[in-house]
Amino acid sequence: MTKIIAELCQNHNGDIKILQEMVHAAAESGADFAKIQSIDSSELTHRSRFDKGLVEGGKIKVIKRPFKAELERLSKLDLSEKQHQLFIEYCKKYKIKPMTTIFSLSKIDMVEKLGFKTVKVASFDCASHRLIKEISERSFQHIVVSTGATFNEEIKKTAHILKHAYKKHTLLHCVSIYPTGIEDANLSRINYLKRISKNVGLSDHSNPEISKNLIPAVGLYVGVDLIEKHFTILAKDKTKDGPVSANPTQLKELTNLAKANEKKLKSYIDELVDDYEILLGMENRDMTMTELLNRDYYQGRFASKDKKGNYVFNWSEDKL
Repeated sequence: MTKIIAELCQNHNGDIKILQEMVHAAAESGADFAKIQSIDSSELTHRSRFDKGLVEGGKIKVIKRPFKAELERLSKLDLSEKQHQLFIEYCKKYKIKPMTTIFSLSKIDMVEKLGFKTVKVASFDCASHRLIKEISERSFQHIVVSTGATFNEEIKKTAHILKHAYKKHTLLHCVSIYPTGIEDANLSRINYLKRISKNVGLSDHSNPEISKNLIPAVGLYVGVDLIEKHFTILAKDKTKDGPVSANPTQLKELTNLAKANEKKLKSYIDELVDDYEILLGMENRDMTMTELLNRDYYQGRFASKDKKGNYVFNWSEDKL
């Protein structure tokens, strides 16, 4: 049966009490995993071209995301090592598996020491092959990698590294558009990923207020092993990721869909769309400008630092 990841992301707003409530609610909604993000705001990289962005001929060429404002926002959302440990304890209490995304080389040791068995690598690090390799050499039992805004050859190399490390791994189909509309879902991409990986899943960034659970439902219908969905217990306008996050009722609907037979899934899909093939799109396609802009910004957004304070990016072979 398809497993469901409740991606808590930073919808906890840095409040450990909200985080505990989120873990409880995710478990009550039937999710198999609760996932946090091992992000440290001190590792946010300052790349000056994003401070002002760039618009030419009325078209965005570089995203505008000023460093100071982003650092201020993220600094309120950091989870300390102790809070990571509390998260694991909450998961144990509420009988749901803990999981985290590793965003930098420097976080691998901490996450391994804390005893996480399943970890994720975000889409924008699918091509960070040093990070992938170092994670694959550790004691983690299952490595999940999103593939949004990543080129085929980069995905193939990541799959090659994981296969040769004899690690259980899952590649997630992902579209790096936030939110993802049904016309951009391109779920045929799942077929491509199945040819290079035994286990394939879906990371969904659709807005459940608009699309319900349609994209995950079609993902289930065409056959995925794992679905990741952002999750919140707060009002959708209270966090940055709120618009693409499911509330407990919406997550419960998704976990029920994961248990449904093919007939019930098709009935759910047919109620929401006349022809579900609009969600299938193309197996291979050029990335949209939105995806390319997001790739440009998010690749290298976080980096470790060496002893001299220089950035060591996740793909770099430089020493920490």
